[in-house]
Amino acid sequence: MDIFERIRKNRGPLGQHSKESHGYFTFPKLEGELGAHMTFRGKPVLVWSLNNYIGLANNPDIRKADAEAAAQWGMAYPMGARMMSGQTKYHEQLEADLASFMQKDDAFLLNFGYQGCMSAIEALVGRHDVMVYDSECHACMVDGVRLHHGKRFVFQHNDMESFEKQLKHAKAVAEKTGGGLLVLTEGVFGMAGDQGKLKEIVAFKKEYGFRLFVDDAHGFGSIGENGRGTGDAQGVQKDIDVYFGTFAKAMATIGAFVASDEHVIEYLRYNMRSQTFAKALPLPIVIGAIKRLEMLRTQPELQQQLWHIAKALQGGLKNAGFDIGRTNSVVTPVFLKGSLGEATNVTLDLRETYGIFCSIVVYPVVPKDVIMLRLIPTTVHTLKDVEYTIESFLKVREKLEAGAYKAEKIASWA
Repeated sequence: MDIFERIRKNRGPLGQHSKESHGYFTFPKLEGELGAHMTFRGKPVLVWSLNNYIGLANNPDIRKADAEAAAQWGMAYPMGARMMSGQTKYHEQLEADLASFMQKDDAFLLNFGYQGCMSAIEALVGRHDVMVYDSECHACMVDGVRLHHGKRFVFQHNDMESFEKQLKHAKAVAEKTGGGLLVLTEGVFGMAGDQGKLKEIVAFKKEYGFRLFVDDAHGFGSIGENGRGTGDAQGVQKDIDVYFGTFAKAMATIGAFVASDEHVIEYLRYNMRSQTFAKALPLPIVIGAIKRLEMLRTQPELQQQLWHIAKALQGGLKNAGFDIGRTNSVVTPVFLKGSLGEATNVTLDLRETYGIFCSIVVYPVVPKDVIMLRLIPTTVHTLKDVEYTIESFLKVREKLEAGAYKAEKIASWA
């Protein structure tokens, strides 16, 4: 069959409803200043779907630093990959600042989170090595695992009995191949908001001799002392062998980093293909990230305000009888019962009637007949926003249980 003909007939699991959903349920356009209140299709909405955890996206000091760096350097500088012609003292300064903050020997700056995480995993392991990873690891980690030519084992999410079972299988294989073991998990799982069981996993290191890679995209900046991350919060930062963090969440910009022992970072600098053959991050982004990290380290009140809002939101939802699952981070899921058709009608009503914009998650990310509304509290939300949202959710839940949103297919929004 012709490749294009196959594509025409099968748009993939995410694209199968693209014609009905594009522009509203998928690829929506939020407009206006980034924050808790924006505009969607010409109407004001209260936004709970931006990972702007500590409110840096439109912080005046951040905007000023970004603007001054752009005016001085432009977006082109430096030109070329870092190994060839793209190295600057600012890239080195940011890496040194990140390493110090994360209490690691060294750090390596990456252009993008998804690409960087996937590429770091691929670079760390050889064909004789064996990987063990959590079943709910982010897609960037799963894709890194898929690039591996050796064996890999997956354990049930945060299940330590399943973890040890797969670890035993992995160790047996590694003993035959002469390879090593790499365990992969997350600091905070971004959908349900539960922390990875880092402390429990670390307890197995002595017996099984593995190295631990943690993707802490949602923990960096929101959890731990001054936002140092989930490892810090659980008291095992020193036991994380490779720490990965992204700037796309709490830092409100583009880029990422990996922090580890000096010789590991040196190895990654010369062996991560996604960085070796890619242009260096532009200086305005690097200088802006230096400023963001400084604010994260020196203004703990930003993180404190984030948790003030998160606790009010989660406590209020629980008191109102909502199921928010197992979250122990600021990520706040709300689980409801309903079909895909009902989910789209719920979303429409929330946006059009109540002016609330939050992410909607359905099967296959969650089980069939489950609707997950995913809320991301931030420093720039208010207690008034929290109160209004809970009141609106109560009305929507009452309508859902009364059958008001019944539908066999995706609702029309045009």
